[in-house]
Amino acid sequence: MKNVRGGGGPRSGGAARGGEPGGSGAQKPSPSRTGAPVERPARRSRPPATARGVALEVVRAVARDDAYANLLLPVAIRRARLGSADAGLATELAYGTLRRRGLYDAIIVEASGRGLDRIDADALDVLRLGAHQLLAMRVPAHAAVGETVELSRAIGAHRATGFINAVLRRIAQRSEREWVDVLLAHETDPDARLAIETAHPAWVVSALRSALEREGRGGELPVLLAADNVSPRVTLVALPGIADIPPELETARTRHSPLGYLSPSGDPAADPEVAAGRVRVQDEGSQLAALALSRARPVAAGEHWLDLCAGPGGKAALLAAEAIAGGATLVANEVVPARAELVRKALAPLGDGIEVRTSDGRTVGATDPGRFDRILLDAPCTGLGALRRRPEARWRKTEADVPSLAALQAELLEAAIGALRPGGLLAYVTCSPHPAETTEVVDRVLAGDAATAAGVRRVDTAGVLADVVREALDLGELDGAVQLWPHRHGGDAMFIQLLERSATDEAHPLDTLPE
Repeated sequence: MKNVRGGGGPRSGGAARGGEPGGSGAQKPSPSRTGAPVERPARRSRPPATARGVALEVVRAVARDDAYANLLLPVAIRRARLGSADAGLATELAYGTLRRRGLYDAIIVEASGRGLDRIDADALDVLRLGAHQLLAMRVPAHAAVGETVELSRAIGAHRATGFINAVLRRIAQRSEREWVDVLLAHETDPDARLAIETAHPAWVVSALRSALEREGRGGELPVLLAADNVSPRVTLVALPGIADIPPELETARTRHSPLGYLSPSGDPAADPEVAAGRVRVQDEGSQLAALALSRARPVAAGEHWLDLCAGPGGKAALLAAEAIAGGATLVANEVVPARAELVRKALAPLGDGIEVRTSDGRTVGATDPGRFDRILLDAPCTGLGALRRRPEARWRKTEADVPSLAALQAELLEAAIGALRPGGLLAYVTCSPHPAETTEVVDRVLAGDAATAAGVRRVDTAGVLADVVREALDLGELDGAVQLWPHRHGGDAMFIQLLERSATDEAHPLDTLPE
């Protein structure tokens, strides 16, 4: 199966975060099987304002421009003025195609006899959409083929229509299960076979297996991979102090977060509270990551809090609401100016007085030593915990990206510890269950083995690290750390480790996550 390499650099305090805007999404070349390269026109027409056209626009933007489907699709649907039925079709086409892109690419290679680098980029995206309709939707074969060929004409890919027609007709000769069996015929590695069957990169399957096995749950891997391929219900959070869960939705509360509830509408943006920013779309796992810090113990008036990698601002808004309610202040840091502006917009409903600054998070230990009572470090990562909500995320990164991300995570954690006051709390969070990004980072930093990039201002934390202890959380099964799972907890696979810098020789007892 062909992988797609994400080329975005790791971020520090807000640069390109795994699973959020930042990777390149460029195709990794594969050997050609036959024939000369198909001509690649420099520019093609914008797809038509139809459900299939909108889906193609999103799929194409993800591949070419590193766009994010969850951000682009709603905008494209509104611009095309699609009705509810067509909007649903566009969503299924775009998300389904992106989620299973690796599988469809392997099928296209098999059906066409050409490597991906020998297929015109626009034709390839059209073929992916057609493959999804033929193999995963209840679209009659003649309609799927005909509409897809017409779509290629609409964008000006006239010279590729015969090729697209022939490949789609070949794909239509087998069901998805039959194509999977063809691809599995010569594959013996268990993880590689699961990767084909569930449309995950093989390295992701191996990483998820390792993460489950450390909990003694290796047998749950197929269930987890299946859960990654199911679109989740939209979850909302009512920001404390400015919003409440509507009484009529009490039965829609989330299982673990006291502030979360399931959206009653397929379009939460139509909710006036959401439009005003008082209620936010936020996965329950992300809510728990913020609440693990804000509700670990009572807030003392005058506390100083820091969200070190705050973009795009979802957790920062929840933390700010919690801080204001308890008389604390929040600083939200983001290294990328454009993302810092998103943080400001996210915090706007909570009023003035919340500081948003733009700086490299790795310097905070030197610039603000011992200043903050509570720090949230939602570190940049591979984003493997959000594969349900971000359908293209699994194809953005490769195994080669993990070491550099883990090194950055360690640098940020070491810097955050340097900025923590004695007695303060720090939540290290990743939207990834990969052991190399979670427990191994914490172990390495607390052992004093974190690497430091040249040219980054830092503070010597050797003496501070001896005073840092892990604090247990409810749901925590890894040295008290929490590893959430979509198939077990219903939210993203967030990792949450709470740390305390001791004020004395004794560790401070902490409350647990809210029931």
